[in-house]
Amino acid sequence: MLTDWNLLSEELQLMVSREALRHAADLIAGQADELAWEMESGGLSDHGGPEALRLLAAVVRVTGEADMAVAGHA
Repeated sequence: MLTDWNLLSEELQLMVSREALRHAADLIAGQADELAWEMESGGLSDHGGPEALRLLAAVVRVTGEADMAVAGHA
């Protein structure tokens, strides 16, 4: 197993980086959804947050999908 990032090919570095960013976007969106649910269920004070958090989650997901698209793949 390679332990030095610089030993990976540029193509593999890009693939790993994209997957890490995709995973991070999924985590952020999931946390926003969870916070919205907590607000709706009364676990956290609601000051108009659930809809804003859902919007954030949607933007993160859509932006992540567009930014992570691999050129030449449909």
